[in-house]
Amino acid sequence: MERKTISVIGMSCNGCEENVENALQSLDGVSRVEADHETDTVNVVVDNAVTDDDLTTAIEGAGYDVAA
Repeated sequence: MERKTISVIGMSCNGCEENVENALQSLDGVSRVEADHETDTVNVVVDNAVTDDDLTTAIEGAGYDVAA
């Protein structure tokens, strides 16, 4: 298992946090997600099969951007 912190652009409320969390939790291999709109970050715990591209695609699919 690996813990990652991702900077997310566009989260402005608790509903945004939920959207990002739900998008990431739908991925196989994601075991824990915690988004925080006040710090514009999401912390995830994933297994080795989940790539950064997988995480980015899920976040962007929910309507948010990932900071480079």
